[in-house]
Amino acid sequence: MYPCLVLICFAWTSMTLSSQLVFLLIPLLFFLSTNYVFAQTNNGKVNLGASLFAAENSSPWLSQNGDFAFGFRQLRNQDDDILFLLCIWYANIPDKTIVWHANGETDPVMVPRGSQLNLSANHGLLLTNPQGQELWKSESIVGDTARGVMSDEGNFIIEDNNSEKLWESFKYPTDTILPSQVLDIGQVLSSHQSETNFSKGRFQFCLRKDGNVVLKTINLPSDLANEPYYASDITGGRSNPMTATTQAVFNESGYLYVSIGNSEMFNLTQGRVVSPRDNYVRATISFDGVFTQYFHPKKFSSNVSWTPLWSIPNNICFSTYVSAGIGVCGYNAICSLKEDKRPKCECLEGYSLINPNDSYGSCKPDFIQGCKEDELISSGKDAYDVVELRNGGWPGSADYMKISSSTRETCKDSCLTDCLCVAAVLRGGTCWKKRFPLSNGRVDNTNPSIAFIKIRKGNSTFPTLFVPKVIKKNQNGLIHVILGILSGSVCVNFMLLGAICMGILFTRKKKSERSPSPQDDPESNLRCYSYKELEEATDDFKDELGHGSFGIVYKGHLIQTNASIAVAVKKLSSILKDGEREFKAELKSIGQIHHKNLVRLLGYCNDGANRLLVYEYLSNNTLASFLFGGIIRPCWNQRSELALGIAKGLLYLHEECNTQIIHCDIKPQNILLDEYNNAKISDFGLAKLLMINQSHTHTAIRGTKGYVAPEWFRNMAITSKVDVYSFGVVLLEIICCRRNVLDMETSVEGKEILTDWAYDCFREGSLDVLVDYEVEALEDKKKLETYVMVSMWCVQENPSLRPNMRKVTQMLEGVVEVHVPPCPTPYSITT
Repeated sequence: MYPCLVLICFAWTSMTLSSQLVFLLIPLLFFLSTNYVFAQTNNGKVNLGASLFAAENSSPWLSQNGDFAFGFRQLRNQDDDILFLLCIWYANIPDKTIVWHANGETDPVMVPRGSQLNLSANHGLLLTNPQGQELWKSESIVGDTARGVMSDEGNFIIEDNNSEKLWESFKYPTDTILPSQVLDIGQVLSSHQSETNFSKGRFQFCLRKDGNVVLKTINLPSDLANEPYYASDITGGRSNPMTATTQAVFNESGYLYVSIGNSEMFNLTQGRVVSPRDNYVRATISFDGVFTQYFHPKKFSSNVSWTPLWSIPNNICFSTYVSAGIGVCGYNAICSLKEDKRPKCECLEGYSLINPNDSYGSCKPDFIQGCKEDELISSGKDAYDVVELRNGGWPGSADYMKISSSTRETCKDSCLTDCLCVAAVLRGGTCWKKRFPLSNGRVDNTNPSIAFIKIRKGNSTFPTLFVPKVIKKNQNGLIHVILGILSGSVCVNFMLLGAICMGILFTRKKKSERSPSPQDDPESNLRCYSYKELEEATDDFKDELGHGSFGIVYKGHLIQTNASIAVAVKKLSSILKDGEREFKAELKSIGQIHHKNLVRLLGYCNDGANRLLVYEYLSNNTLASFLFGGIIRPCWNQRSELALGIAKGLLYLHEECNTQIIHCDIKPQNILLDEYNNAKISDFGLAKLLMINQSHTHTAIRGTKGYVAPEWFRNMAITSKVDVYSFGVVLLEIICCRRNVLDMETSVEGKEILTDWAYDCFREGSLDVLVDYEVEALEDKKKLETYVMVSMWCVQENPSLRPNMRKVTQMLEGVVEVHVPPCPTPYSITT
């Protein structure tokens, strides 16, 4: 041993400094390489505990063949901030084309430098920001994660110990489908907003229940779909829905087809096919609405890029037609086809893009138009020029008058002298007058026509006012009088302007002294208002929207960024008078809560004894009025979506907030609907505000008769399961469109208590009676049965038998099997 040490020492002293450093780095490099192997093996598998960091040139997780990478890609947002996108891309081609990315509620998950993705046993993939806050995770995982796999097909998979799939990126597609990937009924490919903006665009590719593959536009920010601009028409006129096994399949040979059961296949591929063995192949719905299959040789020279094989539709400018909203191009634009069959959108002459960065967006006139402006001119005809567009038109768009037996001059003059008319189209001797805005714009060379587009003379932002006309009609003496009056008034105008400016500055100073500003509470996302501000905003609390145990709600209007926004102001009635510190602490927590199924808290007032909360105003009233307020039952699909949205909102409150929030009063009156009929839970967190310093209660019953869980009456600790019980009752009300408790004297015997009657119907197989023979619900019988069983599990008397809201959401989404529930033990609602 000693001779060895002597030799090592001799060798060390004879080395140069650089050689000594290399000698020391060898073990370190070996250590790092073995740790990399620990994180990802050479077969595409990723071990538990592995992490990825959002940073420039960070190493991704690779598939075994090296074709695909999973990790962070550096991008820039609209504010030119450097952010990172969690995504999957082609690793062996120069442009690193992205085929999948993680999505949040509506937008892609863009994270700051230093964010971390972990593969854990409990959450699967969990993405956190540098402060450790959760940003995204792989959803609907049931079971313990054993490993991750970046497959050779471009699918990232999370597996359990039995190699069963717990989650896979193929089930959450974005804009691209890859060979070996399938789309089930209802799954959607959504376009991006642009080539560089990965937010959800307005074009979709999806497989409908009738088995047809369709391309359609949606009216953002809602999911309201327009008529399809392409449909495969493969159902042969069938009226019955396809089987549950109907899928759109992109097979390993590069063919895209619809598979119905195990026997029938309908080919969607419209062009030649190349082998995925020698080529990378993908099919993508682009940001301009064209669905295209591309290939890229795996062996290539430096100038090779993606080549289109086929695309649908053949001419998107002629295929798209919307009766409401915008199609391929925005309002007041014309669509034409480029050589590669992609659309080109151009604003009309005299118009320009509202958003210069969106070449497919809507256009606005560069001049003032309208009847009020034209009144300043003695003749509207004198104020406008006409631009002619050969074979241009806007089919079905804003037609408000048809003039038969029209000539070129009569059609043009009719539009020029009509302040409502922005354009007229002459086709076949008929003049079609159109009002603002114009949609479905295109040039149709097969159908000769001429379009007359009005633009104000000089293409000026301001109309030609009356002063020049007056001067033209009067003599020089009158001109001098007018000029003298105008010049003399200049000094007066400057004096008035100075006085106004001083008044504004003084008013703003007084207002800033009187009213707290958002900067007064830098740790909170909430605006702090004075009582006087809210008193003025609500017109002295004049317009009452509703009232309940927490207080009365009033409608008001506040000025924000030079615009008036509607708000709902709640005056709390029973808040603790001396709990100011606790009140602010709870508000700080609630103010950081944001979810699409929760009503947003905008601000508060903590002015002396006055405690008020300011919420966003939702225009479509409550779920109660939606379910029980009309003669016609709301449609089944809409009701089922509302139920799922409410469940997701409660899941967020229970498990995904920084601190758990138990609502304690879930009922249809506390669920509001926005302009798109999305459900939003209100009054969350108020239980905490009203019960400061109490983690649970054994005495004071909170909630509303019929929705209250049994443990409130039994001196038991209150947990989130009380909300689960209330949700179960609300879910039944959504299913049946009836209240949970009916009048004992007037109702049919046995139907008074909804939970009891619903279980009887379920046990007897009489779901048709439960939904009053509603055809739409009975056609979706599997979902109907699932929803009823979920509600029965939620209203179990024993809290331990009730599922948590995560399990409830998974059962409603159909990703977790729902077993037959036991009978909920009834309890007296009059207790």
